[in-house]
Amino acid sequence: MSENKNMPKPTLPEPTLRRLPWYLAYVRLLEAQHIEYVSSTQISKEINVDASQIAKDLSFLNLKGKTRIGYQVSLLVKKLTDFLGFKSEHKAFVIGVGSLGAALIQDVGLSQYGLKIVGGFDIDKKIVGTSVCDVPIYDMSELEQRQKQQDVSIAILTVPVEHAQEATNQIVSSGLHAIWNFTPFRIKVPEGIVIQNTSIYAHLALIYNRMGEKSDKKIKG
Repeated sequence: MSENKNMPKPTLPEPTLRRLPWYLAYVRLLEAQHIEYVSSTQISKEINVDASQIAKDLSFLNLKGKTRIGYQVSLLVKKLTDFLGFKSEHKAFVIGVGSLGAALIQDVGLSQYGLKIVGGFDIDKKIVGTSVCDVPIYDMSELEQRQKQQDVSIAILTVPVEHAQEATNQIVSSGLHAIWNFTPFRIKVPEGIVIQNTSIYAHLALIYNRMGEKSDKKIKG
């Protein structure tokens, strides 16, 4: 039976979806070293995920390792890249071109994962009309017009927290379908809008908390 290319991708549990890029990053290193096969046990040792969990995660992609040989590295790279959408180009706007927004525009690594930032937006007249790494910076009032012209679907939100919801409302009304939220504010969106929160401040709080726990243990010990 021929493979049906129109079959929808399986819906993965979010923890699995978060682990797949870890596997891809590691097997890409192996591919660069011309290593042909890798076992789930080898992957497990490198990225600290249980081997049985790795095998289960990869089974969602219909990938099964060969007994005593493992997975073919080049096939793993291809399947993971295709499944995660990194092979296709996804255009994005950065909303809020401060230090973080500008840094993301300059991050050439994002393009390796299919994300192409084609414009930045801000309300600061000193920034509007300039460019960062040849990416033009527009006034926020132009967002809907530029979205229609370039058919952009993703907004990367890096505005100050007090402007997060206001900017979100404008993003939604302008026709963008997904928001990668870097602010610590839990924005509200209508049903059908994809949202991913990536708060560096929350991650910092977790680091500080865990460091504090270890310090307390040392003192008590």
